[in-house]
Amino acid sequence: MNIRDKVMQIIAEMALLEVADVREESTLESLGIDSLGLVESIFAIEEEFDITIPFNANDPNEGDFDITSVATIIQGIEKLVAARP
Repeated sequence: MNIRDKVMQIIAEMALLEVADVREESTLESLGIDSLGLVESIFAIEEEFDITIPFNANDPNEGDFDITSVATIIQGIEKLVAARP
């Protein structure tokens, strides 16, 4: 399973949706993921890929990690995985 598919699977699980219901253009809000769900999603993704996401739970829109859509989350994770030592 590639990064895109795994991220979409994790997001679908957090949103209690089928993977087919998660689209790259979807926002987490449009999928029904609240701030707690966002934090849980970040933790699950970090654990799955053994990465640390530069994310501030107190101000999710602050910082270098773009969470505006599923596609931007996937792109950010791909960059972090590629940069792993």
